[in-house]
Amino acid sequence: MTNDMKNTVALILGGGRGTRLFPLTKIRSKPAVPLAAKYRLIDIPISNCINSGINRIYVLTQFLSVSLHAHIRQTYRFDHFSGGFVELLAAQQTMEGGTDWYQGTADAVRKNLKYFDQKDLKHVLILSGDQLYRMDYEDMMRTHIESKADVTIAAIPVHRNQAKSLGVMRCDDTGRVQGFLEKPQTDDEINMVRTDPAWIESRGIKANGRDCLASMGLYIFNQQLLFDVLTKTNYEDFGKEVFPAAVRSRRVQVHLFDDYWEDIGTIRAFYDANLSLTKPNPPFNFACPDAPVYSRARYLPPSLFEGAQVTDSLIADGCRIGKGAVIENSIIGLRCIIGEGVTIRNSVLMGADYLESTDEIAANKAAGIPPIGIGSGSWIEGAILDKNCRIGRHVQVVNRLGVNDCDDYDPCYIRDGIPIVLKDGTLNDGWTIPLRGK
Repeated sequence: MTNDMKNTVALILGGGRGTRLFPLTKIRSKPAVPLAAKYRLIDIPISNCINSGINRIYVLTQFLSVSLHAHIRQTYRFDHFSGGFVELLAAQQTMEGGTDWYQGTADAVRKNLKYFDQKDLKHVLILSGDQLYRMDYEDMMRTHIESKADVTIAAIPVHRNQAKSLGVMRCDDTGRVQGFLEKPQTDDEINMVRTDPAWIESRGIKANGRDCLASMGLYIFNQQLLFDVLTKTNYEDFGKEVFPAAVRSRRVQVHLFDDYWEDIGTIRAFYDANLSLTKPNPPFNFACPDAPVYSRARYLPPSLFEGAQVTDSLIADGCRIGKGAVIENSIIGLRCIIGEGVTIRNSVLMGADYLESTDEIAANKAAGIPPIGIGSGSWIEGAILDKNCRIGRHVQVVNRLGVNDCDDYDPCYIRDGIPIVLKDGTLNDGWTIPLRGK
């Protein structure tokens, strides 16, 4: 680890209301959304920081941050001698910042500048809290230092049809950013910031027809520049305002990245990213000894399989899977109790926060309430089940009509064609999605 990393603080942006991830964000912030059976989205950037030698980390949130607070408090504790920490900065009323919610990414950082006014601090690494990728930020810092940049932006080559939802950059031969356009919508706009694929190839990256460099939402700022930009302007957003202005007067450098990177911004992206992890050669490998992904340590028993058939699936700790159950291409989260003869295909089950006692199960049964878990004979396919769901016997959570979006079946919503059962939701014996569309 270099001194440049020791003199760096990371700030992870927790994002806005997460409307595109609703209903998973109905009761939690985006970074707190469970991922890959036993992690949360926030574990990805924090783990990247730790593996890169950065142990001073702030996480900035303003919506539904209770579960995120609890996860970080229970997970990330550094020894007293390292000076390391992971702290949440929730939106709050202050004498300096007023009472407004954060109005954008830059405004969110501006309202927390006092935390970066430290004598030993040279750089601020700004990250997104809802992406799945693995990166050594020391490589990015090396690009920043060697190019004598004021700001460095991590960029990934993309096809122009992907560029419409991203910030796109145009660079000179040295990698200095000459133009930045947020979410270009027309061919003319894209042509203004396109990159010659030969330039990408000259950097040792196969272009494969990609002719745009998209911002990954990862930035290194020199501390003084960050203060200058945010105290001397009213800019609210990095992509829309800060960077287009900075490229005209400052050295803004691009750092190329060409590995797996997924923005978990929608239900479909969340679903596809999770199921991709069940493949024999997943695009993102959690089993990486050189750069592990950290999360909360839990003291749970090994999962028990009572004659079940499981293929191409991830099964977390503390599960009990009944006789004759069939699980294919699915994610099974912590403490899942799955009854006999259950079929689960192409689905994401987030598991449970706790295991019910025998007395609790008996009391609920007497009241006609199914236990937490999946009742015998049920069929779950192409679905997402949030935490602590109570699924009765012979229930079918299957979108047989191919409905794209629907809110009529509370506590089961449909988004991007994917049925989603809300956290703590109950589906009684025999429940099925009605055979009518919207």
